[in-house]
Amino acid sequence: MVATALSLRGAPYRSGGADPQGFDCSGFTQYVFSRQGLGLPRAARDQFQLGQAVKTRDIVPGDLLFFTTTEHGASHVGIAISRGEFVHAPSSTGVVRVERIDGAYWARRFLGARRL
Repeated sequence: MVATALSLRGAPYRSGGADPQGFDCSGFTQYVFSRQGLGLPRAARDQFQLGQAVKTRDIVPGDLLFFTTTEHGASHVGIAISRGEFVHAPSSTGVVRVERIDGAYWARRFLGARRL
């Protein structure tokens, strides 16, 4: 899971994108999980309904991490690659990248983690 996600670093952001030609956040997670034989719904808010909740201290690589960004509730999603980092497709930087969960922007917006 993590190797697949990390192999896509640098792929461009594209609103509504769900393939290496361009991803949005939930298209990215859907694509990565599909490569492992796991289906995910298309929207972050729907992905947030799956699996079981994980406490922050128990996050492991492959967990889905959710954030409140553009709207109330789960509006952004990424994949944990360690307890402190995640990979995602943010519109602000334009490419799939790794960031810290405890970074100033993301820590304030962290909503929760889910494990499938």
